[in-house]
Amino acid sequence: MGLFRAGGVVYKPVEELDLGPQSNELYVEANIKAPRMGGFLAKIVAWILESRIFGTLVLYILKRLNRVHTFISNATLEEPPMFVPLHPFVDLHEQEVIEIHSDASPAEKVQQAVGCLPLTLGNSVDTLKLSCFQRWTIMDYSRAYRSGEITPLKVAERFIDAVRESSSRPLPVCFFINYDTEDILRQAAASTLRYERGAPISALDGVPIAVKDEIDCSPYPTTGGTKWLHKVRPCTGDACCIARLRSCGAILVGKTNMHELGATPSGTNPHYGAPRNPYDPSRISGGSSSGSAAIVSAGLCPAALGVDGGGSVRMPASLSGVVGFKPTFGCIPHSGVLPLNWTVGMVGILAGTLEDAFIVYAAISGPLPSNETATLPPKVHFPLLNSTNPISNIKLARYGAWFNDCDEEVRLCCSKALQLLCENYNWKVLTNNNPFNISIYDLLSTGFSRDRSELGWDARIVVDIYGAFDSNEYIKAQKLSMTAYPISKDALTTGELDYVNGANIIRYQIAGNFLGLPAVTVPVGYDKAGLPIGLQFIGKPWSEPTLMHIALAMQIIENQRFSMIFFTRSEAAAFMKTQGFLPSTWLIFLLKWNNIVLLNHL
Repeated sequence: MGLFRAGGVVYKPVEELDLGPQSNELYVEANIKAPRMGGFLAKIVAWILESRIFGTLVLYILKRLNRVHTFISNATLEEPPMFVPLHPFVDLHEQEVIEIHSDASPAEKVQQAVGCLPLTLGNSVDTLKLSCFQRWTIMDYSRAYRSGEITPLKVAERFIDAVRESSSRPLPVCFFINYDTEDILRQAAASTLRYERGAPISALDGVPIAVKDEIDCSPYPTTGGTKWLHKVRPCTGDACCIARLRSCGAILVGKTNMHELGATPSGTNPHYGAPRNPYDPSRISGGSSSGSAAIVSAGLCPAALGVDGGGSVRMPASLSGVVGFKPTFGCIPHSGVLPLNWTVGMVGILAGTLEDAFIVYAAISGPLPSNETATLPPKVHFPLLNSTNPISNIKLARYGAWFNDCDEEVRLCCSKALQLLCENYNWKVLTNNNPFNISIYDLLSTGFSRDRSELGWDARIVVDIYGAFDSNEYIKAQKLSMTAYPISKDALTTGELDYVNGANIIRYQIAGNFLGLPAVTVPVGYDKAGLPIGLQFIGKPWSEPTLMHIALAMQIIENQRFSMIFFTRSEAAAFMKTQGFLPSTWLIFLLKWNNIVLLNHL
């Protein structure tokens, strides 16, 4: 292909770049040239790509059309690449933080995190049963258990009933790949006994937490969304992050659905179904942590674990209207997690509120096992979210061309939210209107030759495309939006490849992965169709406390700005009957009526 060799860009060392407000660095807009592939077309493309002659030619053309040759294959790098985005700890002297002893147990850190939360009046069970849908927070569960208003065992029973019902509806939600009712009830019974004895382990005791099926969690196999991976890589125990949650008394309720191998951001899995967006069941919940996002959005769990290798926690969180949090690379142990993208992937948290994400973060972060190389900080800081002195002198950098490269509704919503945030706290926004790790194939290639036929057609295409990148392109790639779109019918059987929509969704996420930076996305509004919009904040390495302060401030402002209109229980029940909906105890129903978004549970 030498005759057709495309020229490549030259990447200067970062210290030679002007990245200030007056920078002349150009922003290169995405210009994806690839048809949407699903159904029979996906099968045809997979067959072509797996052909030695035609596959090589098609992959070359696709890479050239999408400027991969220009920006990666034939690019020149004038500085060494960052193979693993580890950052040595630097004390940032952040505002309103408390130092936590690094040897504290997960349960002790959870209790210290609870002490950092804003003082709020807890909701009682009776209050939460009344006229409107509300997601229970971790502290709602904890207070209800301690008061004896409800028990973990009763919650587990209702949870199981709700999951069963959601799986048998005309449009099954497909939260889980695997869940075990006996194991859930066993954990809940043990937690109930601890509360009866007056000795709960922590605020997480008895709280249902779901786990993406990319993380080892006994007694379940870890499938990675496939039908075969668990056969060649059996799960032998809990991942480190799961062991820490278990030591806090959390009820681990099962393995959530995900896009096969985390291959694309839609989250639709041809083997286990499409985890539907609770805001509109005809839409995606986003991937690859799609099941985790859907179950938190629906209110069945206050938090769930995901893995973020290219925005796979933050994307579904934004599309499903919940908080998505990815810590600094190396902050949470990766042991016991499928190494699909280990040089950029991080265990992350999806939660209904920032406070819940913080509590789970407190439980699972901390010293890494001795066999993992990392630069864990000698000091651990938690944000004092209950401080009466808001953090000051915060400067938020907005790269205008990048920020504005999205749907107009999304841009206006996020701009308004950012404006209100800065006005309310007297923070400044500095705007510059001008500035990819593909390890799946290498890791799993030994299994593909034998089990390729067991992959979904979309995953087969992704594997073939990823496999077309050589090691030189992989190294170079390390230097370098929209609301939820509809689920296509053909995607339910074959999966789908929609690189145009995928590029729109992933555009703002991957920088945090390649650079190992912490990031959090917070719901900030809805588009005209009533679909959630999220705003992302990316911080310096090890700046989790400041990010949480900012995210909580944004959450408070949005809670004050948006007032939802609710039906009473009886009115909602009558309305649902006329629409043919089946009753559910916990699942969100979002209705659009006279352009008003209505939330309720029955």
